[in-house]
Amino acid sequence: MNTTVKVLLCIALPLCGTLLGAATVFFIKGQLNPKLQKAMLGFASGVMIAASVWSLLIPAMEMEEAAGGMPWMPAVIGFLLGIGFLLLLDTVIPHLHLNADCPEGKPCGLGKSFMLVLAVTLHNIPEGMAVGVVLAGMLEGSAAITAAGALTLAVGIAVQNFPEGAVVSAPLVSSGLSKGKAFLYGAMSGVVEPLGAILTILLTAIVTPILPYILAFAAGAMIYVVVEELIPEAQAGAHSNVGTIGTALGFALMMLLDIALG
Repeated sequence: MNTTVKVLLCIALPLCGTLLGAATVFFIKGQLNPKLQKAMLGFASGVMIAASVWSLLIPAMEMEEAAGGMPWMPAVIGFLLGIGFLLLLDTVIPHLHLNADCPEGKPCGLGKSFMLVLAVTLHNIPEGMAVGVVLAGMLEGSAAITAAGALTLAVGIAVQNFPEGAVVSAPLVSSGLSKGKAFLYGAMSGVVEPLGAILTILLTAIVTPILPYILAFAAGAMIYVVVEELIPEAQAGAHSNVGTIGTALGFALMMLLDIALG
């Protein structure tokens, strides 16, 4: 498999995961089972936490150490900047969380369904960035990032995008949208990922000198999404242990993929 095919595959996989997840609306009758929804959200959380550590933070520290710098510096600075960036977007962009009635961000006249999609789209920005920056590192020839590692990250994000796509599309049907429109909205929420990855790759010349910081930045942005959105939603109400088990399974699977294949 040549480099171009590998890059295109890594870019396409996360979107495919979202599309398959959104397509479940055509097979699910009524609302998504609350236990299943919590398990899915927990699973997505676990995958993102493990990916942030093994695919982003550890390579960032290894790259900085190989360059003769202080390994902790890009990890800490980039991580905190990623958290701050998502916090800023969360404050500015109007969006509505799952099972919430009060929207966040700047006041606007957007409908409830569209703001729910915006919330998931906001989640997907760091994931697309993460894939793009890892691919940029691979193309640059970094020893800390291999083609297998980039593919592993793309597969892991695709796996966690499946439940995310289902979780965003199913409530849209319950709110009155047709299954076709719910699928389309769910699919639209995932388009930002390949766009973010492509943009990051196009900026490789700019990104490469500060690649460890950008890797940690993407990790911070992903952890923000997990802590602010996914885990609270997975733990809300009854049966929160299901979300905890989902998190453990997602973390274990992504850790296994990264160590075994990366």
